[in-house]
Amino acid sequence: MFIDFLLDVFRETPENDAVVWQDRAFSYGDLLQRIEDCRGVIGEQDVRQGSVVALKADFSPAAVAWFLALLERGCVVVPLTSSVEAMREQFIEIARGEVSIGIDARDRPAVEHLGRSASHDLYRRLRSRGHPGMVLFSSGSTGEPKAALHDFVPLLEKFKVRRHQLRAISFLLYDHIGGINTMLYVLSNSGCMVTVADRSPDAVLGACQRHRVELLPTTPTFLNLILISEAYKRYDLSALQTITYGTEPMQQSTLRRIHDVLPHVRVVQTYGLSEVGILRSKSKGSDSLWVKIGGEGFQTRVVDGILHVKAASAMLGYLNAPSPFDDDGWLNTGDRVDVEGEYLRFRGRESEVINVGGEKVFPAEVESAILEMDDVADATVHGEKHPIIGQIVCARVTLKPDREEKGFAAKLKKFCGQRLQRYKVPVKVEVVKQFQHGDRFKRMR
Repeated sequence: MFIDFLLDVFRETPENDAVVWQDRAFSYGDLLQRIEDCRGVIGEQDVRQGSVVALKADFSPAAVAWFLALLERGCVVVPLTSSVEAMREQFIEIARGEVSIGIDARDRPAVEHLGRSASHDLYRRLRSRGHPGMVLFSSGSTGEPKAALHDFVPLLEKFKVRRHQLRAISFLLYDHIGGINTMLYVLSNSGCMVTVADRSPDAVLGACQRHRVELLPTTPTFLNLILISEAYKRYDLSALQTITYGTEPMQQSTLRRIHDVLPHVRVVQTYGLSEVGILRSKSKGSDSLWVKIGGEGFQTRVVDGILHVKAASAMLGYLNAPSPFDDDGWLNTGDRVDVEGEYLRFRGRESEVINVGGEKVFPAEVESAILEMDDVADATVHGEKHPIIGQIVCARVTLKPDREEKGFAAKLKKFCGQRLQRYKVPVKVEVVKQFQHGDRFKRMR
């Protein structure tokens, strides 16, 4: 019932490639058969409607089939990838997982009943509707990760409108709202999802070449890695039509360089949150940070420079934290923006803004300047407390191979001083060896 519109799409094009996994194509006919196989196991294992199911997997034919079959059954799906392996058991405990399904390296499922009953007011509300759900976790960089519970029916609604049929890389993870959004967009339009086990620039762009990928959804951090590695020079990307980016602020210098090296590709900013889903977006241009966001089911407003969102697809709430919504259903996103007519420019999280003697410094702006230096491979900027001026600007920089570390801090300060106002120039500069991002390819400030 819940996914009938998707199954209708699959039946219309049974010969079309649905998923490429390990460089092998699986058709929509194959996917339909796998969903039927899942139904059989669900019945044999007595996985009941409303059950909370931890689905440990990455994108693969089985992972897609199990996700859809569990939605069809009316279960609550808790997708978990290897990127959260160290916290996986904690996540299952927070979600009150009742059943665990692990998809192994050969794409085979293993079902285990965990002997737990998932009782929570939000689960009771969802079950009273008879709807499937999904639990997504925040990164947990500060405190315990928050578990957002969604009614999946409103999330499915926007995919009932047919759009462009595309071959897309499943770059954003299986347990990320952006990864789920990519999967549903591709499948609802009879497109093809090209999976990658290795999310390095060469592996991703190599897959783009081999499988004639048209859409690459990714992050600013990964686009910077593509530039640094120069992987774009080694592969035929003529089929690539669109790159979308989100999850963190984009540096203007990175956006401009991507536009310069891939001039035939449309570069589009996206915006979404685990709490509300992914909004529709339209960038002012491929080299512009200005973007319009919204679409049917979403309302936006800016209050004191901070974006607020109200969504029909908003989560029911957190399983382990108070609701972040006000009485009228608005969410304060914490994202600071500039406004120009219908367009917004994202400056960064309010919590990351550096206050230097009353002046606001946005890390992404300083990072953008530093990344223009020939010596620099990666950079992150943050604030440190200062007894007189409140905070100072600090930079952690990764140099390109064989670049001289001695004297670099002075060189950086001079370079930034010619491009930024004095209070924005880093006071402390630390050179580090490693790239400064996590498994989700977001900068770790």
